[in-house]
Amino acid sequence: MAIIVNLDIMLAKRKMKLKDLSEAVGVSTVNLSILKQSKVKAIRFSTLNSICEVLDCQPGDILEYVANEI
Repeated sequence: MAIIVNLDIMLAKRKMKLKDLSEAVGVSTVNLSILKQSKVKAIRFSTLNSICEVLDCQPGDILEYVANEI
């Protein structure tokens, strides 16, 4: 997939655990773990907004587009 999820990097930069983010955002740890592993097909803007608010970051800090080289 061309979209890379850098949630683990942002968590490390903020010295926060996934469980703490889960509690602050109101999304299950399992769902955030799936997101962190880039195994999701979609994310709600409201969830992305909450994650960015808690981590004090921009959506581009979490989601990155990498072009496929042919």
